[in-house]
Amino acid sequence: MPNLRDIRNRISTVNNTQQITKAMKMVAAAKLRKAQERMVKTRPYASKIQDVVGRLVGNSSSTSNPIMRSPEEVKTVLLIVVGSDRGLCGGFNNNLFKEVEKTIESKLAEYRNAGTLSLVTVGKKAGAYFKKRKYKVIESHPGFFDNLEYDATSAIMSKATQQFMNGEFDEVYLAFNEFKSVIAQNRKVDKVLPIDPSQISTEAGDASKEAIDYIFEPDSEAILEKLLPLHLNIQLWKAVLESNASEQGARMSAMDSATENAKDLERELKLKYNQARQSAITTEISEIVSGAQALGGN
Repeated sequence: MPNLRDIRNRISTVNNTQQITKAMKMVAAAKLRKAQERMVKTRPYASKIQDVVGRLVGNSSSTSNPIMRSPEEVKTVLLIVVGSDRGLCGGFNNNLFKEVEKTIESKLAEYRNAGTLSLVTVGKKAGAYFKKRKYKVIESHPGFFDNLEYDATSAIMSKATQQFMNGEFDEVYLAFNEFKSVIAQNRKVDKVLPIDPSQISTEAGDASKEAIDYIFEPDSEAILEKLLPLHLNIQLWKAVLESNASEQGARMSAMDSATENAKDLERELKLKYNQARQSAITTEISEIVSGAQALGGN
């Protein structure tokens, strides 16, 4: 039978853990509200930028923009992975990283084997995971979510765009967790460069297909040249905000489960404590009765 003091110590430890996980859940819930507000405010802007770009692509007779020009042969690939800086968020990171590795094995294995697959990681967990597995991580951004600003994400995507235009990379992919609900995320690995004109026109929706004759000044090609880099920057910014909201939702869900598990464990330990205490009392009573009978016999 376990020692009563040991059981009491375990109950106290479990109770303290329960208080910590409950507090972490409340903190994650507060951060989730703020993250959702930023994400929801960004979505209409990103959608409208995509509509405008889709309309311009549909009205433009030229696809000579270097951002939309596909290479004759793909030799080098860049993959931007958006993870998190902190753990204790369930399978948020591992599920995404497994999806990334699955995509690499199915689509990009030849480039990894040839050493021409490079990674840019956002968040401490992403950098640690892929460096440990000997991937070619050329740039990492730990602590990125401590001060989440548009300029930081814009710098990452602008650099990747410039490297693509300079011919350093032939394709650029973006991997992140898209926010679906507090308890669910969509893991996405999308190709962002080169931009496919037909793809962006389709994703832009009906707004780009309206038969309205707009007058562009100076011309659609010049406007498109300015908007395409902005569209790419907004894509990464939206992905980072989606990932941040998904992380807080995953952490809130994980801490809620941990709190409930701690409550269940505490109930089991209290039951064991009561059983051990009852057994000890019964033993003491038996010893007293036995002693009394022995004295009476004398």
